[in-house]
Amino acid sequence: MTALPVLSALSAPPAPAASVVQSVDWLAITPVVLPAAIALVVLVADLFVPQRRKPLLGWLSVAGLAVATAALLPLRAGDRSTFCLTTDPGACSYTADHFALVVQFLVLAGALVTALLSVTAVRDARMPAGEYWFLLLSSAAGAALLPASRDLATLIVALEVASLPAFALVGMRRGDRLSSEAALKFFLSSVTATAVSLMGVSFVYAATGSLHLTQVADRLEDVPGRLDTLAMAGVALTLVGFAFKTAAVPFHFWVPDTYVGAPLPIAGYLSVIGKAVGFTGLILVTVIAFPAYSDIWGPALAVLAALTMTLGNAAALRQSPDRDHSAVRLLAWSSVGQAGYLLVPIAAAAYSGRDQIGSTVAYALMYAAVNLGAFAVAALVARTKPQNRISDYRGLYARRPAAALALAFFLLCLAGLPPGIIGLFAKVTVFQSAVDAGLGWLAAVMAVNVVMALYYYLRWTALLFRAPEAAAAGAPEDTAAEYAAAGTRTKAPWPLTAAIALTAVTAVVLSGAPQLVLRFASGSLFPQ
Repeated sequence: MTALPVLSALSAPPAPAASVVQSVDWLAITPVVLPAAIALVVLVADLFVPQRRKPLLGWLSVAGLAVATAALLPLRAGDRSTFCLTTDPGACSYTADHFALVVQFLVLAGALVTALLSVTAVRDARMPAGEYWFLLLSSAAGAALLPASRDLATLIVALEVASLPAFALVGMRRGDRLSSEAALKFFLSSVTATAVSLMGVSFVYAATGSLHLTQVADRLEDVPGRLDTLAMAGVALTLVGFAFKTAAVPFHFWVPDTYVGAPLPIAGYLSVIGKAVGFTGLILVTVIAFPAYSDIWGPALAVLAALTMTLGNAAALRQSPDRDHSAVRLLAWSSVGQAGYLLVPIAAAAYSGRDQIGSTVAYALMYAAVNLGAFAVAALVARTKPQNRISDYRGLYARRPAAALALAFFLLCLAGLPPGIIGLFAKVTVFQSAVDAGLGWLAAVMAVNVVMALYYYLRWTALLFRAPEAAAAGAPEDTAAEYAAAGTRTKAPWPLTAAIALTAVTAVVLSGAPQLVLRFASGSLFPQ
């Protein structure tokens, strides 16, 4: 009788092995999947749509980005994760927390404005519509994936999916020497930075045995002594690729030539979405994956912030108003200076906790709206002044009053002067993060740079309202009136007008109610 239980146990089927199949939350990944799916639809449809109907591909892309942006609404609770390890449910590859949702909104809304600017640009420059829209949507999908990525492999893949299409978009104006040169310079420098980052990721994996950010953070707290140098090298090298995307010094040299050579909508896209990609990756690897080495990356990022804002603003000061493409070059160097401000709260997080990251997010939201608006006005002026010199904006108020007022407001926001209240408040928030972290010297450097930037922003703003050149030269009143009216004879395409209006309204609303974005600076965007 005693042998029966033994025989029964031997004859029982083995216990099922634990499943290694990860569950998928399709609602959580919709904002990423939708642009990617529309990109494939556009690529296939381009083979069958006749040439005269190619503009439909652009409007399909605009609609897809609008729906993807709206798909963030059901996720606003910020409590969804997917692609989690079955052995460790807390280690997930995709997390739709508040940080990810805010950055995804910035990316998708910015891509939507870029798409509106591109509808006219693709037609006027006779760029291949199917390729253009496929690349733009693919890049937007990668950029939307990155803020939700929570392992190093997904981060690198998202970074490259966002970047590789951008190389082709920069060189989309075939036969244009500047465009080809910009694309090649952008490609070579970016690939080098990515290779360095991949080496860093491999070092981190060798030291920790994991790629998930939370597990990497835990294991870096207790790295064996023989692996400490390897881990430190991995941390430093991993940061290089993301520092390149943010255009931080000394990884900034590609910016002015790339912006000048790229189609203007893509230059605006790189200045906002490209920068958001870099800062998002930098935030995730520093404050989530590498807090154990904050004594290394904190001081390094503080120095980078000081160098970046100083060099960017100094180079913007040197732009000659009569130089070809000087308006775009000034915006390019200005974006480098703004990158320095955005780095300040990340550096501060090393000293006073990751809640400081909210200041970078709040500043990035303000910067995205006004900088895309400035590029939208530049695209409008370029229709009649293709050289896009700063001097071409003289008397813009007499020719296009609404565009001049919008650009003036954008520039004042970037300068941090009233009535651009949101720009002022965002700068104060970033300044406060440096002071709270005990980085008084960095706050002083930032204050000096803000004063430096006032000169070139105000000089450009004043030029908008000066008398047109014909009137200033003493031409007869009728000649001056004809000159003033010359810019209004060519009606602006309505998608371009819509993009300017959308960004202007957003900037005005944010200046009237700055708490809409500044609230992100007062709390944690990551789950506690």
